[in-house]
Amino acid sequence: MMKKQMEEKEPKEMRYGYTTGACATASTKAALLSLITHQPVSEVEITLPIGKQVTFKIEQARLRGNEAECSVIKDAGDDPDATHGARIVSTVSWTEEPGLHLDGGIGVGRVTKPGLPVPVGEAAINPVPRRMIREAVEEVLTAYGIHRGVKVLISVPDGEEIAKKTLNERLGIVGGISILGTRGIVVPFSTSAYRASVAQAIQVAKDNGCTHLVLTTGGSSEKHAMKLLPDLPEEAFIQMGDFVGFALKHARKAEVEKVTLVGMMGKFSKVAQGVMMVHSKSAPVDLNFLAQVAEEAGASSELVEQVRQANHATHAGQLMEEAGYPSFFTLLCEKICQQCLSHVEGGLTVETILVKMKGDLLGRAELCGEPD
Repeated sequence: MMKKQMEEKEPKEMRYGYTTGACATASTKAALLSLITHQPVSEVEITLPIGKQVTFKIEQARLRGNEAECSVIKDAGDDPDATHGARIVSTVSWTEEPGLHLDGGIGVGRVTKPGLPVPVGEAAINPVPRRMIREAVEEVLTAYGIHRGVKVLISVPDGEEIAKKTLNERLGIVGGISILGTRGIVVPFSTSAYRASVAQAIQVAKDNGCTHLVLTTGGSSEKHAMKLLPDLPEEAFIQMGDFVGFALKHARKAEVEKVTLVGMMGKFSKVAQGVMMVHSKSAPVDLNFLAQVAEEAGASSELVEQVRQANHATHAGQLMEEAGYPSFFTLLCEKICQQCLSHVEGGLTVETILVKMKGDLLGRAELCGEPD
């Protein structure tokens, strides 16, 4: 029901949320104020990276001896974020060593692979949230004229369970979620956020020695890809979603040797036409184009016309498969490879694998492109 309601809203009606980084900053500021004043703080105002000031309600504030603990419940707005409703906790205490000492506790992942913006071995608290927390701490200390070292421990009680719904483990983040956010706000169905995750996954794969990447449009195609290419490491498999062109250009920039695209008729027929952003609202599948491919594959004029009048790309594929034309799918895969190589101006090998919903192989082709 919630998803249906979100889909019915216009983008301008969508409610923004706040990142885990913003929530951790608010929790930290509240905990430090509670520690200094010896009074639990019920709300705080922080400045987001975009310059906007926002007030956060503190869900829970506790004082225990020489430390204070405050928490914020993450509100992701209308975005279907896995961390929506998570409790982001900050425990603050004084330390003899000067400066800020920030770490992650229960439910905050730890980095185990290179390629992420945080060094291996450290808590998965990204650079912008680290800066936000540091600035909030410095602001409070300056306001009260205090010159002491501060220890901050960020934890997420349900973080380890939440992380199972993400790709963190594949990226080398184990034990919990990441504390993220570059703007402080969560934009519902943000394409920029998804693109950033694709770029990061490619960087992790590269830094872990992967020279062959597998780009898929989603979970189902990735599952089929893993069965087809069982010898590749998990990091090599990247869900690019609808961002085919974006993912290909990042793979090219990362200087990988080979990219394999695995997907189904609907979205991959668009790629064969040269459409590199394959969202359902992007350019429709051109059935005249698929009819031309059918003609190239040797189909009769009657079958070509049936393809032209098909309900959608999958239906066109069913017609060609039932008529016994495997060459149709090979040709389509070749055209996809050609379009991908043209998009990145060569420099790598591109393979395309077309599968059906249940994973049955429809077609496969590979082309090697020299740099233009």
